[in-house]
Amino acid sequence: MPVRKKAWTWLLAALPLPAWAGVLLQNGLWQVELEPATLAIAAKPAGAMARQLSQGAAPHAVSALSQDGQTAQWQWDDGKYSWRASLQGRDLQLTLTAREAGKVELLRQPAAAMGHGLLLPLAEGSYIPAGDKLWQDFLPGFAGDGLNTSENLSLPLWGMDYGHHSLSWLLLNPFNNALAIRAEGKGLALSLSHEFNALNQQQPMTLLLHLGEANLLSGAQRYRQWLEDEGRYQTLADKIRAQPEAARLIGASHVYLWGNNLLDADDVADWPGFVQRLRGGGALARKLRGRFDAEARQLLQQVGSRPDRYQKKTLIEAFNQALTAEARAGWLGPQPDWEGMAEPYRRLRGQVERDFGPALAADSTRWGGGLSRKTVDALAAAGLKRLWLGADNWEGGLWQPQAVAAGIKAGYLMAAYDSYETALPPGQHVDWLTAQQGAAVYRDCGVTLASGKKKTGFQQAGYYTNPDCVRATLRRRAEALQTAAGFNSWFLDAYATGMVFDDYSAGHRGSQAQLAAGNEQSMRWLADRFKQPVGSEMGNAATSGGIAFAHGMQVPVLGWGDADLQKNRQSPYFLGRWFPADQPEIFFRQAPLKQPYRDLYYAPQYRLPLYQAVFHGSIITTNHWLYDNLKFSNAYADNLLAQWLYNVPPLFHLSAASLKARLPQLQCADRAFRPVHLQLALQALTGFVWLNAERTAQQTRFADGSRLSANFGATAVGEGDQALPPQSLRLELAGQPPRLLRVADCGGWRIAAGADARR
Repeated sequence: MPVRKKAWTWLLAALPLPAWAGVLLQNGLWQVELEPATLAIAAKPAGAMARQLSQGAAPHAVSALSQDGQTAQWQWDDGKYSWRASLQGRDLQLTLTAREAGKVELLRQPAAAMGHGLLLPLAEGSYIPAGDKLWQDFLPGFAGDGLNTSENLSLPLWGMDYGHHSLSWLLLNPFNNALAIRAEGKGLALSLSHEFNALNQQQPMTLLLHLGEANLLSGAQRYRQWLEDEGRYQTLADKIRAQPEAARLIGASHVYLWGNNLLDADDVADWPGFVQRLRGGGALARKLRGRFDAEARQLLQQVGSRPDRYQKKTLIEAFNQALTAEARAGWLGPQPDWEGMAEPYRRLRGQVERDFGPALAADSTRWGGGLSRKTVDALAAAGLKRLWLGADNWEGGLWQPQAVAAGIKAGYLMAAYDSYETALPPGQHVDWLTAQQGAAVYRDCGVTLASGKKKTGFQQAGYYTNPDCVRATLRRRAEALQTAAGFNSWFLDAYATGMVFDDYSAGHRGSQAQLAAGNEQSMRWLADRFKQPVGSEMGNAATSGGIAFAHGMQVPVLGWGDADLQKNRQSPYFLGRWFPADQPEIFFRQAPLKQPYRDLYYAPQYRLPLYQAVFHGSIITTNHWLYDNLKFSNAYADNLLAQWLYNVPPLFHLSAASLKARLPQLQCADRAFRPVHLQLALQALTGFVWLNAERTAQQTRFADGSRLSANFGATAVGEGDQALPPQSLRLELAGQPPRLLRVADCGGWRIAAGADARR
């Protein structure tokens, strides 16, 4: 039926919306009014005040406006764009279709609409209080020209906290969107735009506005329900049935192992004999010396029969690097010999045993550094029953297949680190081994932008690739690695970050949505082919299909362009160099985290379990590998408590040299985490509340009725038997008596227990 001009009497007194031809949709829960020319939107929940949610974009010419009950339709600009609005229960659904390409501004949300606070899924989730200067100063610059809603948001949504209720925008098409943010008075204003182009024009843009109750997780929970309704949600229990090895993820702490070469300095039992053999005339020794750099050659000439610690380390590093270069020469080239890849490593290992064995430890199956049987045995002896152990690259599995087998026998997941996101030309950055995919992939599989230029790859090297184009190479390489090394888990870097492109290549055109589906197809192929859990970086919802775990969701990459963190070695906040190879400073050097990052990413009053509200019980997430549990001296306690509260695993880096010092911290974190995760890993996170006005005491609730209550503060919260001590977490697991975990029990890593500096 035609829409008559309305007076909008319920809003006009309070809101400056144009009223020439409004659309009113209403039911017993709320009323929503839309202005078709600009898409200005106001909403009034029953018993609450009306709020202007969008001031509207520049006006468009409106035609074919009609309304039938709680559904309205209209067109913009002579049919170039068509809108459909429908109100069903607590949901307003807006769908835009396009006849032509173009960028469309959809929403202009004023700062007043953020209510008490903005709920934004930056990684796990952020609560941004209205008027908070820290976020006012940071977020507009961070958003820049606009947040990419598939990459920069872990979930394609945001929400507003109004106390007795909430409103959340869900972007059911997360691709080709930009969410701009600007400071406006003491609040933050948002604007959303969507780009239709030649590749995605047939895909509508759908937004869903959800009216939630007094529940900070309602928008995330509505998104989970939508995923389930669409058949796009898979529980961890379902994944375990399909990939039985995924059961080993439950209760497993996550650890990266460094030093994945053939030998560690401690494997040399007779240094005079080792040096003599390396200087000798044997064929292998001559080949290896020929690959030494000038420093190593000079050291070998000058070193005495009893080298000091530095000399030992330098010689072993040169020996390993030369061995690896010799092995790669047997398979790596413009056309990599994937099927023959493992043979050079086996052959060279045998030659080392023959030519250098008398100077080395007698049991060659225990040779190696971080990835070695020695490490696996030490972890098992420490009582660590379940671990995910990731090599820093898959080549370690070719040198140390016996360590992989030992880890699996001990009950662990032994994972290959792999990536196909960037392809390099043959011969460039050969140590970036995952990007060495051959001349054909580099020539044929790069993403082509609308300008006709190739999309430059990670760190401005090579090209970003189309996943459908590189999948044949992925399959061949993965099959060869699996046969040679026998991994029982796979980590496919970057594919779950939500970073996807429109590809205009003649041979493999594809939209962002299609490339995202390609990423998911590759991850699913690995999981299904090898019947094992696959993980990736971040785990953003838009590209999460096929994974059982993800690294980066709890604390993501931060301060990437900040020189104090990345470049200035004199800065107390410097994160470290990517050196030495067997224990890079970037992962092992402890430092305080600079403000504002310390509070933005770790302060409990700003954190919300939005991602867990969707994916707990489906995807297990950790910190990004750049920031393990021991990285930041002034965030240790808050990080540990948040992991306990959200029931997510700790993350550690280990090397042969650091194992003894770091093992007690891993043991303690594991003792706290493992038994709780064994009970809750398959449960949905169903509730979250603050327990004090400062938001430093918090509680999560799970589908089985379990409750976890954390006090991040320096003083007790509550009274009597219910008092929650500072820096502690109370466990109330279904069917078990309550018990208490204290950060102090896992303290002592160069910090005073419970002494995180927040400011």
